Amino acid sequence: MTEKVCTVARKVGAYQKREQAKLRDEQVEQKHSHDYVSYVDKESERMIVAQLKELLPDAGFITEEGTESRHSSSLYWVVDPLDGTTNYVHGYHSYAVCIGLRDAHEVLLGVVYDVCLDECFYAWKGGGAWLNGRRIHTNSQHDITQALLGIELPYDADDYRPTGLHLISHFYGLCGGIRMNGSAALAICNVASGRFDGWLERGLGLWDHTAASAVLLEAGGRITRYDGNPDYIEHGDIIVSNGTIHQALLDEIRKIPNEQKNR
Repeated sequence: MTEKVCTVARKVGAYQKREQAKLRDEQVEQKHSHDYVSYVDKESERMIVAQLKELLPDAGFITEEGTESRHSSSLYWVVDPLDGTTNYVHGYHSYAVCIGLRDAHEVLLGVVYDVCLDECFYAWKGGGAWLNGRRIHTNSQHDITQALLGIELPYDADDYRPTGLHLISHFYGLCGGIRMNGSAALAICNVASGRFDGWLERGLGLWDHTAASAVLLEAGGRITRYDGNPDYIEHGDIIVSNGTIHQALLDEIRKIPNEQKNR
């Protein structure tokens, strides 16, 4: 099943790459301020949904663009057709096709395809984490002062600014480095493959992290909410790590003033 989903993701990624050269400014909409969507996002989602229905006709769907929504099943496909749309419409790398399958309690498989780098991350429960046929694992960095962290700044600046600025101010100089890449799913996969040591963001949609979380957990990583609760699957405030620096990240997050935590 995971191999078949990888094939779906690669097909849709090829479509996105072809369409990127044709995309014009007037074909891009703003769902919210600085939150973009185009016909490519919507058509990609329709393509994914149609192919997944053939694989599991009775499964439900949770999709970012809302082209399909069915909640009457014990299994759900969670789809982000184009994670990193802002990157995409500006011709900047990277962006990804994200497809996860979950039940009410856990993610069963996940596929994240980096279209620009032709890197397909995938995992299924109990089967390990893989990148283009090669087994991947998180790294063993245990010192937060040497860690490379991903910290994103979402489009919702009014709500997120206090937390975002605090995170950057706090971790800049404390850890080995900070990076932003504009795709939550790919950032999580960077932790899974050992490129990042940890990653933090708030206010994510389920489609942003579901597929990638399967890859991370099978690679030996750890994912929790900001308060350390491991029940992350229905929540959008998450911390991801290689596991060995996770407690240190939680300890640092607890230093955020309460008025900023609540924004």
